[in-house]
Amino acid sequence: MSTEPETTGDAEPGTPTGGAETEEVEGAQGETAGSGEVSEGEATEADAAVSGEVSEGEGTEAGTADAGDVSEAEAELRAQRAERERIEQRKAGKKAPIEAGTKLSGKAADLLAAVRAVESGEKPVAAVFAEPEPAPRRSAPEPVRRPQPVAAEAVAAPAAPAPAAVQAVRQVLGEGGAPEVLAPQAAAALGEGADELLRADPWQLLRVAGVRPEQADGFARALLGAESGPDDERRGRAFTVWLLEQAALAGHTALEMPALLAALAQRGVPDPDSAVQDAIAEGEALVFQDALEETGGAPAPAEEEGTEEDEERPVRVLVGLERYALAEESLADGLARLANSVPKQDGSAEDWERVAAAARGSTAELLRAVAAHGLVLHTGGEASLTEPAALLTAAHTLGLRAWAATHGPIGRTRFAALLRRSGHPSGPAAEQAAARPGQAAEPADAAPGSPFPGAHSPVTTVAGLLSGAEGPGRDADGALDLDLLVVLDAPQLDVETAALLTESLPDGARLVLAGDPAVLWSVGPGRVFADLLAARICPQIASRQPDPGPLGELVSGIGIGELNQVEAPGKEVVIVPVRDAGEAVHRTVQLVVDSVPRAIGVPADQTQVITPGHGGAVGTRVLNAALKERLNPGPGRFGGFDPGDRIVHSPVPGRALPGRVVKADADGLHLSCEGEDVVVPKERVEQSVRHGWALTAHQAVGSRWPAVVVVLPGDAAQALSRPWVYTAFGRADRHLSVVHGVEQALPRAVAEVPAKPRTTRLPVLLAPQISS
Repeated sequence: MSTEPETTGDAEPGTPTGGAETEEVEGAQGETAGSGEVSEGEATEADAAVSGEVSEGEGTEAGTADAGDVSEAEAELRAQRAERERIEQRKAGKKAPIEAGTKLSGKAADLLAAVRAVESGEKPVAAVFAEPEPAPRRSAPEPVRRPQPVAAEAVAAPAAPAPAAVQAVRQVLGEGGAPEVLAPQAAAALGEGADELLRADPWQLLRVAGVRPEQADGFARALLGAESGPDDERRGRAFTVWLLEQAALAGHTALEMPALLAALAQRGVPDPDSAVQDAIAEGEALVFQDALEETGGAPAPAEEEGTEEDEERPVRVLVGLERYALAEESLADGLARLANSVPKQDGSAEDWERVAAAARGSTAELLRAVAAHGLVLHTGGEASLTEPAALLTAAHTLGLRAWAATHGPIGRTRFAALLRRSGHPSGPAAEQAAARPGQAAEPADAAPGSPFPGAHSPVTTVAGLLSGAEGPGRDADGALDLDLLVVLDAPQLDVETAALLTESLPDGARLVLAGDPAVLWSVGPGRVFADLLAARICPQIASRQPDPGPLGELVSGIGIGELNQVEAPGKEVVIVPVRDAGEAVHRTVQLVVDSVPRAIGVPADQTQVITPGHGGAVGTRVLNAALKERLNPGPGRFGGFDPGDRIVHSPVPGRALPGRVVKADADGLHLSCEGEDVVVPKERVEQSVRHGWALTAHQAVGSRWPAVVVVLPGDAAQALSRPWVYTAFGRADRHLSVVHGVEQALPRAVAEVPAKPRTTRLPVLLAPQISS
């Protein structure tokens, strides 16, 4: 295909079309390459031994593994014989026992596929949750909470191991032929006595992020010699935990037993069943069981233990890591507490009805639902944000301490601006916000008599709210000092973050989870918003406000599996066909630097490039290097960065904060991320800062820009799915250019590749706790 100017007539059949003139360019010849690595939390290449598809929208290709020859009933019997006493003791120690699994969604084949298809650069952040109190029944007794939930940032930056400990580990790694540069990571991951632990159990090296099973095997052979073998029980335990961690990186909170056994067998573990039982006996994994209906295989409602019916009903066995089991149990308890309790009436029912009557359509429905319920779900696209804004305004009018929390700082700034435009009144929450750092600042040109005292608004980020850096702070009991919390971008909540939020809410508070269910799911494990929508345990208000214009029409169609051609008289949508990787890079740079500023009027610093992965010939690394050369050339003296570079900062895995480099000095790299000053120490720059002219869809979720250039190189076809395309295309406010090299793979992905299922236990845990 020859290079063509951007015109409506050049679009491939089945692709969205629009119009905008650009100059012709010469297409550089080059071979296409894989999208390669992906962002923190997105999928990377599958392990060679077991291939499979990745979680929805998360980046690379893989195949599916069979579940194995061990029957579910046999696996269940073996697991229960070994663990019945331990599980019963664990249940007895809780004031409100939660049956360890009664229901499951998802398919074993897809679960196992995801395990092998995902490998992140860092492990997810750990968080430990206290055992929850029983869910109240139409009342709200004071729950037992931790005084202060653990902030993600605090977990992500533990104290560095002592130099002597690092040196001891370095010596062991050298003896085993492992890279000595892993010593700080190994010492931090394994804790005190890491060197002795590695000598006693070399496969513990798998606990270091990025280490693969075959590398751990080589390390063990070098240290243990003839004593090392594939049937070593230490190897089986370590491989079991590693597979469960890979599943969590793919978004699952547990794996089906047959899938886990099959994966272990394909990793060369001779007796997978014994390996799993050893891991369970050592407390490194937990086992759960689901009762299944005899028809259809759907999980059955919980019944009294020990009944004859339960004895005969087929079961499904799950294995998971304790941290996610505790997180989901805590989350289920917190959500049940909110759903079952009557919210505190700040404002009479007549007052709520008065403000609802003044609204219209789904906005009025949202107000009435929040007036009477402690937990409400709200769904819709970008235009629907006016409804949570109206809710926040009404709540402040009624005297509630109401706050909104977004996924990232760009979303926080946008929602704060929406509140200003809607005439949000000042109130207690705004006054408190004025006294706290980190809030979305009002622009300098704000009109006199601003409704936000102190140039601040009652909008935070989720991370800032939990850490205490933003928001209302906490009361004497450690709960968030508020009456209503509206969480935007709710599909981005993983089970651990969601558990922290629900634990932190005081009794009588209202929680509204709002978001677009069609976007990519959370980077961390779980699918909280989707699970709640499916469980139908609380009111669900669907916005009836469609996103306007050609972009809104295009993205709405993608959400239902249709890639429609749209009329774009204002050059809102442009298709740029390319033949190969070299041409894709060339045209992308041309669009950002010249075509979009000239034809659309959006400057380069307000145009965001989105591509499927980090690696490959058209990944973020290549595109960022090309864009830096044109937009901010420099020597990159500080870890490849120069003042003025666009960057994305990831303080913890899964969080992406766009910003710019201000300067570099002895303290580290100084960044400005949406008005917040951040200093990244020199030793953390390489692992937590990337150039940000080009991002992946997961890094871009929760943010929007005036113009977006989505790059789809020819080899990206296998990485595409409906949620990925929906998320990437939906990041544009005014203009979308698509550098299109996947031909019919794009409409096929939109029509035929939905979100990949994730295995979670949340619906199972919620079912017995919700009042009828």
